[in-house]
Amino acid sequence: MGAKIKKGDLVQVISGKDRGLQGKVLKVITESNRVLVEGVNRVTKHTKAGQNENGSTTGGIEVVEAPVHVSNVAVVDPETKKPTRVGFREETVEKNGVSKTVRVRFAKASGKDL
Repeated sequence: MGAKIKKGDLVQVISGKDRGLQGKVLKVITESNRVLVEGVNRVTKHTKAGQNENGSTTGGIEVVEAPVHVSNVAVVDPETKKPTRVGFREETVEKNGVSKTVRVRFAKASGKDL
């Protein structure tokens, strides 16, 4: 099965406190159906000196992105720049004389490939 939202997709938050914000997907967490979106759902995190995994040795308050549930984001259509649903279609690709069926993601609003 293919994923509707993948790393690198431009998505828009459709519900919650950050509704309307757009950002790029940094990470997809499939176990809990969540995505980490750049600039969305920012929370403050208190860290001790030398505790940070990013390598900084200073302590204090950091602002980091927290994961958002997949149902609260929608992929942005590349043509209309509005959130849209994602569909799949099967295409036959021929390479070196061998036919292969491939699933292609597309935006349902405009029909453009993602």
